[in-house]
Amino acid sequence: MGVRVKAANITAAAHQASPAAAALAIRSSVNHSFGSIFARNFPSISMVNPERKNHWEDVYRTKSPDQVSWTQAVPSPSLEMIRELRLPHSAPIIDVGGGDSQLVDFLLAEGFTDITVLDISSEALARAKQRLGEQATRVTWVVADITEFAPQRHYAVWHDRAVFHFLTKPEEIAKYVATVSEWVTGFLVIGTFGTDGPRKCSGLDVTQYSASSLSGRFNPGFVQTGCRDHSHQTPFGTVQRFVFCTLAAT
Repeated sequence: MGVRVKAANITAAAHQASPAAAALAIRSSVNHSFGSIFARNFPSISMVNPERKNHWEDVYRTKSPDQVSWTQAVPSPSLEMIRELRLPHSAPIIDVGGGDSQLVDFLLAEGFTDITVLDISSEALARAKQRLGEQATRVTWVVADITEFAPQRHYAVWHDRAVFHFLTKPEEIAKYVATVSEWVTGFLVIGTFGTDGPRKCSGLDVTQYSASSLSGRFNPGFVQTGCRDHSHQTPFGTVQRFVFCTLAAT
């Protein structure tokens, strides 16, 4: 029996108590199922949307980390929410839109052994690889547009800080949700601009979310186990309001 089937059965019983109880039950099911589902090494797939790719390649080619608003010295909300899942270090984690984020550095330092970083910009991933040095060989790197990404495996954790909110077309949002629903058997940890956050980023329109509207996008395939607001201070001293949610697959 697969992880998602097990999780669905357990969640049906636990969800009546609370979303947190459902998440605990799912985590237990996922923890006991890694050996059969996640042991294989799958090849990465590289797919890109030329127009979108050119925009982000140009950003990472011409700007340093202290010149872009999303830079974080320590990705605190993401790390805290992943830690709270208490998953084994063998859990497969994908960081969508990871770019040159340092989340991968912290996950490696904490002992996680199955990490994938996906970004549309090869320039961004090159920066991350250079920063990590020899440790970069311990990570699977994927260059892809998330709206065209075709995973080759399942993930216990799908992490996304500030990619989903760039999707403003209904068909792109639907494709993202469908991909997550099919390939995430554990948890979605996702952060977007909140309703009081920016309306644009890097010159592009974004979709703002509240905790309820963000969680609702992934219903009924996922149940919310916790959300939090976060004020991100940019390298140039401004503040951006985010909402982060953890959603458990049902």
